[in-house]
Amino acid sequence: MRSILAGAGLPAAGRVLAGADEVPPALPAGPRAIAGDRVEPDWRELDSISVGNTKGDLIGAGEKVLQAAVDRVAARGGGTVRILPGTYRLRNSVYVPSRIRLVGSGPDSILIKEPSVRTGLAASADWYDQEITLRDPRGFQVGDGICLRARNPSTGGPVVIKRTLVARSGNRFKLDRALRENLWLEKGDPTAATLFPLLSLENASDIVIEGLTLDGNRTSNENLDGNYAGCIFAQDCARLTFRRVLARNNNGDGLSWQICHDVIAEDCTSEDHAGLGLHPGSGSQRPIIRGNTVRRCEIGVFFCWGVRHGLAERNTIEDIRTAGVSLGHRDTDNLVRDNQIVRSGRVGVLFRDESLEFAAHRNRIENNRIVDSGPADGIGVDIQGQTQGITIAANEIRETRGPMTRTGIRIGTSARDITLSGNRLQGYARDLADMRRA
Repeated sequence: MRSILAGAGLPAAGRVLAGADEVPPALPAGPRAIAGDRVEPDWRELDSISVGNTKGDLIGAGEKVLQAAVDRVAARGGGTVRILPGTYRLRNSVYVPSRIRLVGSGPDSILIKEPSVRTGLAASADWYDQEITLRDPRGFQVGDGICLRARNPSTGGPVVIKRTLVARSGNRFKLDRALRENLWLEKGDPTAATLFPLLSLENASDIVIEGLTLDGNRTSNENLDGNYAGCIFAQDCARLTFRRVLARNNNGDGLSWQICHDVIAEDCTSEDHAGLGLHPGSGSQRPIIRGNTVRRCEIGVFFCWGVRHGLAERNTIEDIRTAGVSLGHRDTDNLVRDNQIVRSGRVGVLFRDESLEFAAHRNRIENNRIVDSGPADGIGVDIQGQTQGITIAANEIRETRGPMTRTGIRIGTSARDITLSGNRLQGYARDLADMRRA
């Protein structure tokens, strides 16, 4: 880490103020580790611990041993947790704090979610309560990660709460934290289910996750959408790297991050999810999505609300049920280039229908290969809403199944300032459908 004093007009690191005849002692360049100072040397080696089913520093096959390893390294200022080959069955998330490098052995290090169970609550709970009473406690145990869902008794809107069960007496369970929402039987119909992300990152930074296989066990779990979960779910984080992660079979999203800045997802595979493959979520700034493979998901790469200055390049996005790439609410100033977007179920690249204030302005779609998008009336690139300042340049947009009523590029009636340059279109009933008013 570079010293914040660099360039501040102070003596160079390691320099000693000495008399003309004195030889200053040789001191190491760069900052020293000082108690309470966040600036410290760029250490060549940090603490490391290994976890395995039958060998390693810690032995086990569930989330408890993984959490113990992560917490032990975090308590010493950060370092590496190595997950040795094996299968680890999770009844709760592994919560990854700051300054952790979580490294697996590729396809041989498998984290899989145990099947979910669900029941209703047997008693109402108020927002300040730190316990719940389950109608049927079978399948629940202390240590489980759970998701509580209900309707807000005042507004009727959804309530979603993620907690951990930490104590039990019969069908009464204590939670790790208070509810902070009302769960009332009369109006809310509250339920509890053992649902959670496999890896959770919350209010953390400087994390690397690589070389892991994460299996959501989709057929044995209820759905929990990407605003709350995924094989990896991050909330309010910064400087995250996901590399060579295989995320598969989740009844929700693959990789989802919400209000997280400077996230890098590269060389990952995200496949066979009920939800989104890669979900740079609301307010996330400067995501880099590079070299990934996304297949058989609802949407391939979904730019959520207010995702800006992002880069999606050299990804393979195939056999998606709706849109290969989707941009919408305040997703501005992003670059989507050099991707293979093949066999999208409805549209290859979609600009969602938003008003002028909220549309995805000033994005560039460049040098992508967009092939066989949608059914008989499918569209390669669809620019909806009051979207402005879009450049579609040097893309190969092709249909190999016959023209039918398919369209290469469609520009909606309210879009403005759309630049088309050097695109190669082939096989469509209409290469361009410009529906803008004169």
